[in-house]
Amino acid sequence: MIKTLQNTLKQDREGFVLPKSVQDAIPIRRLWPDGIFQFGSKFSKTIRFSDINYAIASKEDKTSMFLGYSELLNALDTGSTTKLTINNKRLNRQDFEQKILLPRQDDYLDGYRAEYNAMLMDKVTDSSNSVVQERYITLSVHRKSVEEARTFFDRVTADVTTRLSHLDARSEELDAVERLRVLHDFYRTGEETEYHLDLRDLMRKGHSFKATICPDSLEFKKDHFIMGDKFGRVLFLKEYASYIKDSMVSELTALNRTMMLSIDVIPVPTDEAVREMQNRLLGVETNVTNRLYIVSTTRL
Repeated sequence: MIKTLQNTLKQDREGFVLPKSVQDAIPIRRLWPDGIFQFGSKFSKTIRFSDINYAIASKEDKTSMFLGYSELLNALDTGSTTKLTINNKRLNRQDFEQKILLPRQDDYLDGYRAEYNAMLMDKVTDSSNSVVQERYITLSVHRKSVEEARTFFDRVTADVTTRLSHLDARSEELDAVERLRVLHDFYRTGEETEYHLDLRDLMRKGHSFKATICPDSLEFKKDHFIMGDKFGRVLFLKEYASYIKDSMVSELTALNRTMMLSIDVIPVPTDEAVREMQNRLLGVETNVTNRLYIVSTTRL
């Protein structure tokens, strides 16, 4: 196994402590208003970005996007980890009405605005359009203090945001309230409009933010889990085919269901990556040589 990968897995390995409550099952130890979370000995920061319309792009544009995506991955720091997440979530009707629908202006065009709004509401009321997708990049790194982590994130998030803009993707860093909203909407599906979080008020009262976002109950069975009154299952893709279509991820996330798909990225130094590829290539060539020798011997 690659040395960097071994070291990363070793650093992330922590002893499992049986949670005594649903709140304890949420692995966040501390958080800061600017969106930095601490879990275990790592700090993390999340960026939300928009779709880049890869599926409808021309072949040349797809190649350009692929190369830009490769540059983004290659620019990530070794020693840190990155998680790409696609979140299929229930449409927040309240946010939709506030951000998308056209407000009244008390003029002669209000009739057209009302008709346009009614058309949009009819579309989102349909179950096939009640799920929307959000995309995140979460950066994680081991640091001794939050100040060191903040310095790292200031540099890396600026670079990631710039590279996303080259892919025509809009991006924004999530603060603590918005990151907790993502978890709340996942843990408490169907209660998206009930999310109201004031960190200052929680600190003043001495309450935990976990009580605001956690499900009513959480049970883990052999092949599924029960979260409140919802049933769920986790699938882990451990091995991949030698050929994967570029539409695989979009096909997996095309299901009209609340779900999260994540891809973990562990940057590896170039010299280690080249050495690993050379070793694998040598192994393939050795296998081919052995097979040819066996075939020749059999014919003789």
